[in-house]
Amino acid sequence: MKSLNAKAPGSGVSFFLALACAFSLQMPLMASAQQGMVKGLPDFTELVEQVGPSVVNIRTLEKVRAQPQNGGGMDDETQDLLRRFFGIPIPNVPNPPNAPRQAPRQGRTPVPEESQPRGVGSGFVLTSDGFIMTNAHVVDGADEVLVTLTDKREFKAKLIGADKRTDVAVVKIQATGLPAVKVGDVSRLKVGEWVMAIGSPFGLDNSVTAGIVSAKQRDTGDYLPFIQTDVAINPGNSGGPLINMRGEVIGINSQIYSRSGGFMGISFAIPMDEAMRVSEQLRSNGRVTRGRIGVQIEPVTKELAESIGLGKAQGALINRIEPGAPADKAGLEAGDVILKIDGKQIEKSADLPRLVGNTKPGTKSTLTVFRRGATKEMSIVIAELEPEKVAKRSSEIEEKPKASASAQGLGLVVTELTDAQKTELKIKGGVRVESVQDQAAKAGLREGDVILAVGNHEVTQMKEFEAAVAKIDKNLAVSVLFRRGELTRFALIRPIR
Repeated sequence: MKSLNAKAPGSGVSFFLALACAFSLQMPLMASAQQGMVKGLPDFTELVEQVGPSVVNIRTLEKVRAQPQNGGGMDDETQDLLRRFFGIPIPNVPNPPNAPRQAPRQGRTPVPEESQPRGVGSGFVLTSDGFIMTNAHVVDGADEVLVTLTDKREFKAKLIGADKRTDVAVVKIQATGLPAVKVGDVSRLKVGEWVMAIGSPFGLDNSVTAGIVSAKQRDTGDYLPFIQTDVAINPGNSGGPLINMRGEVIGINSQIYSRSGGFMGISFAIPMDEAMRVSEQLRSNGRVTRGRIGVQIEPVTKELAESIGLGKAQGALINRIEPGAPADKAGLEAGDVILKIDGKQIEKSADLPRLVGNTKPGTKSTLTVFRRGATKEMSIVIAELEPEKVAKRSSEIEEKPKASASAQGLGLVVTELTDAQKTELKIKGGVRVESVQDQAAKAGLREGDVILAVGNHEVTQMKEFEAAVAKIDKNLAVSVLFRRGELTRFALIRPIR
């Protein structure tokens, strides 16, 4: 076997010379190819200038009761009682041996509320007169919604409506002449198409990211066929627009697939045609109405389709019918396969709730059903789906449950414990704290605590709680034994006179 060193000197030189010539000839071709690739990449600068001013930053605030700095949530009078009569030291509270006793505060002193940051999201201007679209989860439960424009103007927004099922919300600010987005045609969107997102990831305003459409019609919910992209989306991007190369909004960035909480290459956007249908109802009615027929369904597998003579795996298989529901009244049966509604094909089971949901309640529709080897047409009247609880309007005052007259003096709202709650806590009774204010809040009680005794009277149910509260002396602090998690504690509450 020969080695390279055994070659004649002349032949080795000619070989390397030929190789160098070939490489030099390829260089212009490689450079030309690289230049072609660079020219083919999209330029997003014009899109950013065009759509950027329409994207807004959304901050939400919630009101919380200010916690006293000393004594673990107890007022001065409670601390003094514990020191003087029970000899209990209070941590982090100076207690000079000859310190004069402070005069008790008279009247009802409300605990002040403070607005604290709750979350950050994105949104975009839907109309020039101040309607803004975002995600429902961005504004859900917020007491205040603040919208900041790219020109740094900030507005307090009013929540017009939110739909949790599609995660779409609309808010309104008092402004005119705003740069509204152009809404694109989702049906023209193609897999592999370049798209861009603008939002506030981690609170960083007007951040731009880009990628391609990875897939369409992704089933991650009952009412939405999501657009999947590889555009970098992170917490704070929620509610921002997904934009095509024509500068049109074709989706609302809503979800990411992540095991770490950060971007992992898969993100989902709500198709803009679905979002616009929802927003129109929110703007006109404040909520979304959907149809229902009262069935539980499952996919039709290939094996099942073959075994029942359907042939192709299609439609939605009914496995349960609610008694008295429209499907029951129409004569549908468990085991039926719904193939069409009003002539619209149901390719997979997830299509049925979308088509029914988009049908106006009260509409008389026609179902094409496969039953025991034959296809038949059946008429059905669409009912209304029970609306979900929506995010409360920031302009509304939350209605709190009413307390009994005796419990109001302690600043408490309580309810009976369910059997499941008693079993979970391993207690025989008590009443659950639903709301605290005034004196109870000062004493350190919280929502979710379970009251076991008032004074020296054991409490196992609401009647006993009411009786115990009625017997207390309003001139004296009353001890309340309560359970919080695995711990049982005492609190001293000074009743309001």
